[in-house]
Amino acid sequence: MVSRTLPRYAGFVFRENRVPYYQRLFQRDDGKRQWWKTKRSPYILYPYYTSIVVGLTASLYAMGRTVLGHKTWFGKD
Repeated sequence: MVSRTLPRYAGFVFRENRVPYYQRLFQRDDGKRQWWKTKRSPYILYPYYTSIVVGLTASLYAMGRTVLGHKTWFGKD
């Protein structure tokens, strides 16, 4: 078996235990949804919401064009 040395895993050996912090954070009754409670939430959720809106808009646009008789995105109308 390969020996795992301290320098290889030095970042995880003496790492602070964040479980109590996150447990208090997520159990706090502050009226916020669970996915909005961390500082990084906007960086994850705003691109997600943008992709949902863009995808829905593109889908509705394509469906509208199909209903009106246009079969492709590009080409002569």
